Amino acid sequence: QVQLVESGGGLVQPGGSLRLACAASGIFFNSYVMGWYRQAPGKQRELVATITGDFSTDYADSVKGRFAISRDNAKKTVYLQMNSLKAEDTAVYYCNGRRGAQFNFWGQGTQVTVSS
Repeated sequence: QVQLVESGGGLVQPGGSLRLACAASGIFFNSYVMGWYRQAPGKQRELVATITGDFSTDYADSVKGRFAISRDNAKKTVYLQMNSLKAEDTAVYYCNGRRGAQFNFWGQGTQVTVSS
């Protein structure tokens, strides 16, 4: 059974930092492209960042220079370090694991709220 379990969300003031984690089980983690997506109220889910098994990364323009995605293949965990958070970063953040067109899994989501 495939599981992606996110943790680390919460309430933070503008300019603050949070670190999200997503622990995977039931998949051959190293072969998956792992990613973080987010969905704000009334908006579509959007890509935040992805990282391949060989650690190549990609970011949405809105988070470049502020967010950093990383992975620990031994722990089957992907992280999202979020710095200089803004109110517009408020959303539910979802972990995603993808391998080709056939395998695509999602976590349950974790709320991130940036507010003073």
